[in-house]
Amino acid sequence: MRALLSAALIAASPAVAEQVGEVGVDWVGNDVIIEAIADPDVKGVTCHIAYFERGLIDRLSKGNWFEDPSNASISCRQTGPIEIGDIDMDEDGEDVFRTSRSIILKSLRVKRIYDRANRTLIYLAHAAELTDGSAKLSMSTVPLYGTDTRLPH
Repeated sequence: MRALLSAALIAASPAVAEQVGEVGVDWVGNDVIIEAIADPDVKGVTCHIAYFERGLIDRLSKGNWFEDPSNASISCRQTGPIEIGDIDMDEDGEDVFRTSRSIILKSLRVKRIYDRANRTLIYLAHAAELTDGSAKLSMSTVPLYGTDTRLPH
């Protein structure tokens, strides 16, 4: 399943995630996966995202083979000198990362939004579902105060 997820990630995502941790959470093989995602348009910012991945025994016992939960947690920090490239400046922001959480109906996305008034980058991890939508989300911010960035105020 992880190979399928990685293939989908590379094909559909502007940013590439690198797995940096894996925590087994129960005896049926369910894990929490932790990945590092460098923002491709903001050099010096890295987000760490954690999400739940169902194990084989869980998939066999509950059916629903091709779907993982939408829950995710995100934390983004400055990890080097910040250099901002061509980013979307409107309030809708833009996708930094996207991966499928089911065959067709659900995806996990990380969106970047620039808060001009507070000179802050906002990173929102959320599920996108075709059927009922989802309120499962997590947010992290990277303040640009004190950095030598060339963004319009």
